[in-house]
Amino acid sequence: QVELVESGGGLVQAGGSLRLSCTFSGQTFSMYVMGWFRQAPGKEREFVAAINWSGGRDYYADSVKGRFTIFRDNAKNTVYLQMNSLKPEDTAVYYCAADRAGTSATRLVEYDYWGQGTQVTVSS
Repeated sequence: QVELVESGGGLVQAGGSLRLSCTFSGQTFSMYVMGWFRQAPGKEREFVAAINWSGGRDYYADSVKGRFTIFRDNAKNTVYLQMNSLKPEDTAVYYCAADRAGTSATRLVEYDYWGQGTQVTVSS
């Protein structure tokens, strides 16, 4: 059984930066596409970023492109989300997810396993 544990969330001022981490255990990390999603109060969970098995290809939502970077370290079984130039609208619970099949990295329903989430709050 796969377990995902996120960390790194917190409170930051607009324009600031945070780095989220997600540690993976239970199966072979390098066989999974990894994604980050977020859910703001009263809104549906939405795609933020994803990265393929090797780390050679990544995907971003338009709202975060140019500000966020996803990367992974397969030796450490960890995926990261570097968030720069944060805005109040980035405030949400951020979830890490793992997808074994990798057929559509941006689609929430494709993901097999989810972490418990970490809160990111950006003050104006």
